[in-house]
Amino acid sequence: MSDLSKQKAEGVGLGNQVEGYLLWQATVTVAEQRAREFVRPMEWLTTAQRTEIEQQYVSDSLHHAQKDLERIAARCLSLRGEYERRYRRLRLRCVGWALAACAGFTFVAALSLIR
Repeated sequence: MSDLSKQKAEGVGLGNQVEGYLLWQATVTVAEQRAREFVRPMEWLTTAQRTEIEQQYVSDSLHHAQKDLERIAARCLSLRGEYERRYRRLRLRCVGWALAACAGFTFVAALSLIR
């Protein structure tokens, strides 16, 4: 792999890390906003109770978000493997047909030279 290819691959990897970080930070922000909205109507709560409920809500939301992301990542890997297998079979089939066509043309050419 050339230096340029390595740099591009590292850049893509870094881009994915940054994108993942930003996505997670957005998820945290949404969870915090939803927690505040959840406790807003509960006016009887003390500040400490409100804070504790918000923290529990955010923690639970992030736990579920992490599980969702793990499930999606596992499905992506599964699909990637499935598509790679299908592509490999298709490629073998195409190469087989191309070789068969070449053999057929060669056979026809050989027959025409014999006559």
